[in-house]
Amino acid sequence: MYGPDFAADPHAVYARLRTLGPAAPVELAPGARATLVTDYRAALEVLRTPEIFGKDARRWRALADGRVAPDNPVVPMMAYRPNCLFSDGEAHTRLRQAVTDSLARIDPNALRGYVERSADTLIDRFAGLGEADLLGAYAKVLPLLVFQQLFGCPPELGDRLVEGFSGIFDGVDAERADALITSSLVELIALKREQPGADMTSWLMAHHARLSDEELIHQHVVLIGAGTEPQQNLIANALRLLLSDDRFAGDLAGGSMPVEDALDEVLWLDPPMANYGVHYPVQDVDFGGVPLAAGEPVVVSFAAANTDPALLTTRRTGNRAHLAWSAGPHHCPAKDAARLIAAVAVEKLLDRLPDLELAVPAERLVWRPGPFHRALTALPVRFPPAPPAGPRPAPVHDLSAVRRPGPGPVPPYEPHEPSRAQSAPSPQQADLPGDSRWNASPARTAGPVPSRFSPPPSGSTPPAATSTGRPPGSAPAARRRPWSFLGEWWRGQ
Repeated sequence: MYGPDFAADPHAVYARLRTLGPAAPVELAPGARATLVTDYRAALEVLRTPEIFGKDARRWRALADGRVAPDNPVVPMMAYRPNCLFSDGEAHTRLRQAVTDSLARIDPNALRGYVERSADTLIDRFAGLGEADLLGAYAKVLPLLVFQQLFGCPPELGDRLVEGFSGIFDGVDAERADALITSSLVELIALKREQPGADMTSWLMAHHARLSDEELIHQHVVLIGAGTEPQQNLIANALRLLLSDDRFAGDLAGGSMPVEDALDEVLWLDPPMANYGVHYPVQDVDFGGVPLAAGEPVVVSFAAANTDPALLTTRRTGNRAHLAWSAGPHHCPAKDAARLIAAVAVEKLLDRLPDLELAVPAERLVWRPGPFHRALTALPVRFPPAPPAGPRPAPVHDLSAVRRPGPGPVPPYEPHEPSRAQSAPSPQQADLPGDSRWNASPARTAGPVPSRFSPPPSGSTPPAATSTGRPPGSAPAARRRPWSFLGEWWRGQ
C-alpha cells in the first residue's frame, strides 16, 4: 500500500482484497503488516466497539517485540501518543473533552470570514497570471494560514510544522519529520505560556483537564495534523472533481456551483484520509471468519468501506453516512470546521475565477504514494487572467495585532449554557477565530452502538449519527453572500 501502483488505483486493490472477506492482510510499509477492513458494516463494528478494538497503540505487539523497527515510516502515524486519538476509557474521555470544549469556543462566523479573507489574499497572488498549481499555491497554503490563526502559531513555526506533517504522511524520512514536529510544538507551547491569547493552544493549556506538557504536544499533533494535510487534500480533491467530472463541470458552465455535492462525492469516493482508524484487538477474535490476533493493527479503509458493493444505495448527494470522518467514540470532533473551511475555500475560488479549467487531462494527474492519504502531487489549472479582489481587511497572522487578554492565564472555562443568548461579535472579535466566551452550539451526541455487522444504510435510511444534516439550499438564481447559511448549519439550526 506504499507504492505508486496503489496510489494510482487504490480501488482496484480494495476490490481484490474484498474477495478475501471483510478484512484482509496488507503491508503498509516494508516490514509493517496490518489487517485492512474493507467492508462497511465490519468497519462500523471496529469503530464502535472499543471494548473489543482498542486504540491504545502500546498494544502493538510487532513494534514492542522489534518486528517493526522504530524508524519504520509508518511508526509516527501509528505509535502511541498521549492524546485523545490513541487512548481508551477514562483517559480518552478526559483528553477528548479538552479538545471538544476548546473547539466549541471557535466562533464559526469569524472563522468563515478569516477563510474568505485568506482565500482572497492567496487568489490575488496568481489571479493575474492565468495559470497556477492550485495545490501548492492555494489548497496547501490556506489550511496553513487557518491553523496559524487558530493555534496562535507564528508563520515560521507553521512552516516547520507543515514540513513535518507532510513527512510523516508521505513516510519520507518520517523519524526526522516527527522530531521536527515535536521541537516546533515545544516552542509553540513555551510561546503561549508567555503570551496566551484567544487561540486553541491557550484554551487547551487553560482547560480544567490540566494537560501536561507532553499531553499538550501530542494533542496538537492530532489537531494540527488533521487540520493541514487532510484539509488540503479535501480542498484539492473537491476542485479536481469539479473541474474534471462532467456532472459538475456542466453545472459550473451554467453558472451553478455545486460545491456541497462535490464535497459529498469526494468524502464518499476519495476521502483525504483513505485508510486509518488504527485499532488493536484486546484479545484474539474471529472477525466475520477472519482471525485477528490480539495486539496486531487493524486499519479501517474508509475509502473501501464507503464504496462497499453491499451498500444498498449509490446516492451520495446529501448523504452523510460515509465514514470519511470515522465513527464511534473517536469520530472527528472538528468535522464541521473542516467542511466549512473546505466549502468556503472552493466556492471563493470558483467565484473569483469562474472559467477555471485543468491544464492537463484529469487522467494525467499524479497521486502521491502513501498508505493513509489520498493526495495529489499537483493540480495545474489555467484561466483568463483576473484583477485583484480590491481593498479589504488583511488576514491577521499575528495575534498581538488584535484584542487579547492581559498577562497571565487565559480566562477560565465557564459552564456551557446552550440557552444563553450571545451578542454579535465586536469588530475586534470579528478578526479572531474565536474568543474567550463559550459558543452557544447545542451539544451533539453519538448514536447507539449497532449490532454486529448491522445492515448498511440505504436510500431511505437516515444518515448515520456520525454525520451532520445537509445545509439548506437556496434558489440558484438568488445571489447571496457566500456561505451565509453555514453559521446556522454549524449550530445545528
